[in-house]
Amino acid sequence: MDICHTSVMLNELLEHLIPKSVEGLMIDCTLGEGGHTEAFLKTYPLLHVIGIDRDTGILEKAIARLAPFGDRFTPVNAWFDEFLADYSGEQPLAVLFDFGISSYHYEASNRGFSFKKHEPLDMRLNRNDELTVGQIINSYRQERLADIIYQFGEERYSRRIAAAICQNRPIVASDELAQIIWKAVPAAYRYGSIHPATKTFQALRIAVNRELERIIPALERAIDVLLPGGRIGAISFHSLEDRLVKQLFRQAAIGCSCPPQAPRCMCEPRPKIRLLSKKPLIPSEEECNTNPPSRSAKLRLVEKFEVTHA
Repeated sequence: MDICHTSVMLNELLEHLIPKSVEGLMIDCTLGEGGHTEAFLKTYPLLHVIGIDRDTGILEKAIARLAPFGDRFTPVNAWFDEFLADYSGEQPLAVLFDFGISSYHYEASNRGFSFKKHEPLDMRLNRNDELTVGQIINSYRQERLADIIYQFGEERYSRRIAAAICQNRPIVASDELAQIIWKAVPAAYRYGSIHPATKTFQALRIAVNRELERIIPALERAIDVLLPGGRIGAISFHSLEDRLVKQLFRQAAIGCSCPPQAPRCMCEPRPKIRLLSKKPLIPSEEECNTNPPSRSAKLRLVEKFEVTHA
């Protein structure tokens, strides 16, 4: 079986994510091709893992890969936020989120994730969703396109790119879109450390899959269902994701329920979790050299209090 993706920060996760107990349930909320789950099942023979992924194609690969573990692995085809919202089963001792997009999608999905290939502009992780990236770029108003590219891609030339997209409609393929972006930006910007289409493609992918709006509800619910003493690990790959994770974890560690506009805390704070490190863990130099996509990864880890602290 061809595996496209190399799971990031495996050593750090294996060392820190599982708390004292090594028998129980782990929920892998972003299963992908199953690399993290495979490592945990091999390392902890008494562990059972529920693996969640909304993409049926990549889920099939994970199921085949993890078949040797039998009923110790349970696959679920769902968005992780929706699964956790309805979850009422065994309390997990560990919950893992890896918010990065899998290499499988760039290399083998044929859905336009890569600006280096001639593929349909799709980018849906759930093929049953109606909206595609092609529909976004070919039907949205220029102002709305610019806002998406700026907000979700942090692209400073968002307005120039949106204008070029609208001037060249209809656009049907990923490499065609990338070329339009290339021509739209200043010449000096074309030869930076990343391709000038990178941020726009990121923004469109986030928009079509509603990625950012899933993070906070999922993390909140993960804390609720987690076994006391259990841990959550969240890997982010860009500032938009990491900012949401950091803010939610900090708020849960303080336990204050006062509204943001309150001049001072008026409630009785009840922290739910403790931060296992003030700063996120980052990949080792060795991992960055052997797996370059890991370079931007940040891992934040928290542990749920055995009792609510007042």
